[in-house]
Order: sequence, then C-alpha cells, then structure tokens
Amino acid sequence: MAVRGSRLLLGGVRLYNAKPFKLQLKGIYRPDPADPRTPAWHLTGEYEAKLFGRHGQASGVDPTRLWPSPEKLQEMEAEQRAWYPSLKEMQQSLDAKESEAEALQRQKDEIIAAKMAKMPQMIEDWQRGKRQRKLKEQQEKERRRLLLAEAREQYGYHLDHHSPEFQEMVVEREKIKRMEQKEEKKRMRGILAKKAMESKILASSPESKEEMAEEQDT
Repeated sequence: MAVRGSRLLLGGVRLYNAKPFKLQLKGIYRPDPADPRTPAWHLTGEYEAKLFGRHGQASGVDPTRLWPSPEKLQEMEAEQRAWYPSLKEMQQSLDAKESEAEALQRQKDEIIAAKMAKMPQMIEDWQRGKRQRKLKEQQEKERRRLLLAEAREQYGYHLDHHSPEFQEMVVEREKIKRMEQKEEKKRMRGILAKKAMESKILASSPESKEEMAEEQDT
C-alpha cells in the first residue's frame, strides 16, 4: 500500500532503479583499423599521439611514427615563424615602426614649419584681397548710384535698381561701354601699327629718314 501510495503521489509514474554503470577497465584501448565500428578520428596520428602521451609504451604506439615528416616539419616551422617571430625579428619590427613614426613626425613638423613661414605672406595676401573686395564693392556702389541718378534724369522719377527699366538701362550702358572699349582698342592697334611701320621704314632706308625728318620740320 505504501508503494502504491507513493506512486499516486508521483502522478502514477512507475519507479525504476537503473543499474549502476560499470567501468570497463580491461586494459588499454587500442583502435582496430579492421573494425568498421572504429571511428575514423581514432586512426589519426593525433589520436595515436594522445594515446602515447597518456599510456606511454603500454599504448603499443610506435613513437617514431609520431615524429612529423620533413614536409610537415617545414610547414610547422614556417607557421611558427609567422605566428611566433624570434626576439631579433620582433626587435627589428619595433625599430622599423619607430623609424616610420619618427619619419612621419618629421614630415609633419616640416609641413607645420613651412606653413608657419608662409603665414605672414598669407595674412598679407588675405588683407590685400579684403581691401580689393572692399574697393570693388565701393566702385560697384558708386556705379549703381550714378546709374540711378542717370535713370532719374531720363525717366523723371526714382527707379529701384531691381526694376526691369533699370536693368534694361544697365544692359544698354554695358553694351555702349563695350563698343567704346572695342573702338579704343582698335584705335590703339592702329597707332601701334603706324609706329611699327614708321620704325621699319626708318630702319630700312636712310633717304626715308631724311624725308620723314623734313616732313616733321615742315
């Protein structure tokens, strides 16, 4: 009844006592290559090295088979050099990094020194540019004032400088100004060409020099 009551308390679950696990200590395990149930990784050199490291000669593993082949040894040495450089190589690497850092610092110092040397000239250029901009603004302001005065005389009333009439007058004045500048350049080219021709004649003929001198006297 007591057992039945305990079953009821456990929700009707039947009690089961498992048998204790028995350790199979029957010598050293040696993987059998002929047994298909043997895991593949038990047949690797890494597992043989593990067995030999745990049991020594009793494992039955030939220690000469655990030594890496020449190719594997070269690969291991290359990996060791790549991941674990020697003290000399580490020192050389540190020296190279320090030299590179010093070179970069010298380059920065030279750039700063060069910019500091140019600073007075840069300040002077900036001030000159500022004066030129201010002068140009004043000239533009004076030009607008004169144009507004001219427009007031032409139309009889004050014009806003944003108005279409004022803008049209500015365009017309600019066109006239360009034509005058073009005529002035043409006149100057004619004068220069005449002087060049006179110089050429004077250089080529002595008689021409005398004639031109007489013409100038008369």
